[in-house]
Amino acid sequence: MFAAVLLSLVGVLGILQGITAIANDDVYTRVGDYVFEFDLTAWGWIHLVLGVVLVLISVGLFKGADWARAGGITLAGLSAVANFLWLPYQPWWALTLLAIDVFIIWALCSSWSHSTD
Repeated sequence: MFAAVLLSLVGVLGILQGITAIANDDVYTRVGDYVFEFDLTAWGWIHLVLGVVLVLISVGLFKGADWARAGGITLAGLSAVANFLWLPYQPWWALTLLAIDVFIIWALCSSWSHSTD
């Protein structure tokens, strides 16, 4: 349950972050000479799509679906990578979301139990 709540939180925050980057490129400061420097609209779409999928996976976790656990670990990992690449634009925000992604992965992995029939 803890991981599902955090996953939905990161998803909603990713959706808001994506909408902000798509709607107004002036909100985020542009960084010069950054290896992963994409157009902010492209970053906005990346965060928006990732946020929507994270929310959908969290719904599966709330319902107790087995596929949602593996999907949550995978997408939390992708979210962590996306937020790591987002560091030059919003460092504290990206670090916060990166830390939450790590907690999600930990929570999903630590509560994984295999039934021995």
